[in-house]
This record gives sequence, C-alpha cells and structure tokens, in this order.
Amino acid sequence: MQVWGTFVVTLATLMVVTVDAKIYERCELARRLEKAGLNGFKGYTVGDWLCVAHYESGFDTSFVDHNPDGSSEYGIFQLNSAWWCNNGITPTQNLCHVNCNDLLNRHILDDIMCAKRVVTLHKSMNAWDSWSRHCSGHDLSEWLKGCEVHLKKDPGDTDW
Repeated sequence: MQVWGTFVVTLATLMVVTVDAKIYERCELARRLEKAGLNGFKGYTVGDWLCVAHYESGFDTSFVDHNPDGSSEYGIFQLNSAWWCNNGITPTQNLCHVNCNDLLNRHILDDIMCAKRVVTLHKSMNAWDSWSRHCSGHDLSEWLKGCEVHLKKDPGDTDW
C-alpha cells in the first residue's frame, strides 16, 4: 500500500510541476537572462546561455533527462542531481542547495542562480557538453537577432 501512496504523491507532484512549466520563446528568455545578470557574467553572453538552454532543454523548464548512472538532469539548464540539486532519490552534493523539482517551473531565477554557481565553480561553461560542442567559439549573435538584447562580454566581471 505504501508503494501506491508514493506513486500517487509522485504523480500529483509531476502534475503540479507540469501546470507551472513553461517553454520559453527565444527572445523572452533572452530578456529574462539579461535582466537576471547573465549578460557578461564571467565573460559569457546571453547568447552563450541561450545556446546552452536550447541544446539542453529546448527552452523547456519542465525537461528532465535520466542518465545511465542513475542521476537526472533538471530544468532549462539541465542541472544534474548528483552535483547541483537534490531529487530525494540519488546521492547528491546539492551544491546549489535546491530541490531538483524546484527547477522545473516557469520561475527560473533559482535555475539561473545555480547555473551561475556551476560556471563559478568550474571557471567556465565547459560543465555543459552542449556548450562545448555547439556554442563555444561560434558566432552567438544569431541567438539574439530581433530580441533587443546585445552581446556583452566582460572578462573582468567576477561578481555574482
């Protein structure tokens, strides 16, 4: 009977998350990221962040991906449960001090704060394979075309 109760609670949680989820439009997300201080953060532009979010989640805040090692990745930036958030299932470092399910809604400030922590601790965006493969070294101005957001790259910016 306890398994059934756990199933019902999990299903209810997923339904709540789904209701509050959002798939962002590119320019809307660009403005959100700029407003949250990601344009120029640690020398990366909003273009870098849009590129990562596109390849990681398709701008979908509710996206969850399960890995062969048992960990899962959550939200618009696909933050891993082994390192960055606590999903209550797999062992975690929980370096962002956040519940993984909190990364699955339309309110992405917690995702952004955690992503800033990832870049700060890794000293780069190389933590995301998608950034290394699809974004690094590429002209990212296309990501901002028509968005009224301009690329800003300030390698001296170390605040977060």
